[in-house]
Amino acid sequence: MRTNHQILIAGFGGQGILFSGKFLVYAGLLQDFEVSWLPSYGPEMRGGTANCNVIISDEPVGSPIVLNPTELIVMNAPSLDKFEKSVVPGGKIFIDSALIQRKTNRTDVDAFYIPATQLALDNGIPKLANMIMVGKFIRETGICSDEIIQKTIEKNVPAGKPALLELNKKALELGLKF
Repeated sequence: MRTNHQILIAGFGGQGILFSGKFLVYAGLLQDFEVSWLPSYGPEMRGGTANCNVIISDEPVGSPIVLNPTELIVMNAPSLDKFEKSVVPGGKIFIDSALIQRKTNRTDVDAFYIPATQLALDNGIPKLANMIMVGKFIRETGICSDEIIQKTIEKNVPAGKPALLELNKKALELGLKF
């Protein structure tokens, strides 16, 4: 089966948007896919815009820019407003419904409404809503196995911070089960 995920992840700075992209790219690397990760963010340290283009494909990546994503993960309303029209028909949109009050206007895509920020708060991991979204993304796309998830999280969370490892695993699991 051919693999060509053109993923756009978008939200505010400080929501872990870039880390989410790095996580998915690393999972792709572990499966010997061709990958690309292109971050974009405003000059603000927190609260500005942030997004990243992620490509995971079994063919060489010609350009790191995702113009028409097959999947869109959005964690704020301005990002949904800006990017929802660019998703290819038949694509998937993952929406943090705790922060975005409206539904997508698209009827030709699969939409998933995950109250990730609220789930993160309720589970004592307020800064890991992004990983809840990644967990749901993995579950719905089948982009990687549980074994790859485990290897990826162990590689991306600093070894000197074992508590962070467990918290990230918890967040991913919440998303996988949602």
